[in-house]
Amino acid sequence: MSEEKRTEIGEIGEFGLIDRIAEKFEPKNEKTVKGIGDDTAVYDLGDKYLLTTSDMLLEGVHFDLSYMPLPHLGYKAVAVNVSDIAAMNGIPKQITVNLGLSNRFSVEAVEALYEGIKAACDEYNVDLVGGDTTSSSAGLVISVTAIGEVDRDKVVYRNGAMENDILCVTGDLGGAFVGLQILEREKAEYLANPDMQPKLDKYDYVVGRQLKPKARMDIIHEFKDLGIQPTSMIDVSDGLASEAFHLCKQSGLGVAIYEDKIPIEKQSFETAAEFSIDPNSCALNGGEDYELLFTIGQDDFEKIKNHADIHTIGYMQAQKKGRTFVTRNQNVVELQAQGWKHF
Repeated sequence: MSEEKRTEIGEIGEFGLIDRIAEKFEPKNEKTVKGIGDDTAVYDLGDKYLLTTSDMLLEGVHFDLSYMPLPHLGYKAVAVNVSDIAAMNGIPKQITVNLGLSNRFSVEAVEALYEGIKAACDEYNVDLVGGDTTSSSAGLVISVTAIGEVDRDKVVYRNGAMENDILCVTGDLGGAFVGLQILEREKAEYLANPDMQPKLDKYDYVVGRQLKPKARMDIIHEFKDLGIQPTSMIDVSDGLASEAFHLCKQSGLGVAIYEDKIPIEKQSFETAAEFSIDPNSCALNGGEDYELLFTIGQDDFEKIKNHADIHTIGYMQAQKKGRTFVTRNQNVVELQAQGWKHF
């Protein structure tokens, strides 16, 4: 008797698993415009599209409460979902929050968590409209669903890039990963010597990038003011290279990214060097920066060329040319994606 084949999830990874699930589900309702495969699902409401997205954070996997303050965690849980709405060129409107709580959490601890949730709701102008709370035997679990909207003709998917479109990214990259290294180092030193005081003052920027990331809704509003509609877009949660690969796959293209164009903030660069880590590797593979990676047509370059917080880092090319990384010495090598692995 032959044994039933068992495939470990780690063999195919998160996105392979998603693909396996998605191929079995075809939309049955005509108002379902986009299902699995983008930053949010998209539903037809007439003049507008409804956007929904959901993200789960698990204690011990996505966060460590030994250095993540509960208010910061509440804020981050909302911000990462708002970032997905932004990646569709949409505006967030409502959220629901589901919590799994172990018996070590007090009422005051839950209130502290919701302080951060409220701060994010206030900042991004969204309403908390419901959720569920249950007990958990495995620590704290937070699942947030965000609901937003976008005009039908303004929605941006991952699959709209065209050959020779310019690849852009907002802000700077690698800071969140470097900030995590600092927090892990301080935790290890504390465990070895509980009397030590954490030394975080000189790392305020990178630690903030990890503990309280911002969703770039400001850029979404600026797109409207500048008269820009990206041809494709995604938020940077798993590292620049991994997200660029998503745009390539969905758009059927290759990409060229230039090393000397990747924006890395001074503190991120110096702290990476302190850990003997290549700063470019932090940017390409670190993740959790929640900046926006997007493409624009050549005609829109003049509109963003002087923008202090939008950086042109490469361009989309024919699929046969591959996914390439151009070094400072003008060597062209294959772009590698080694971002966060969920399994």
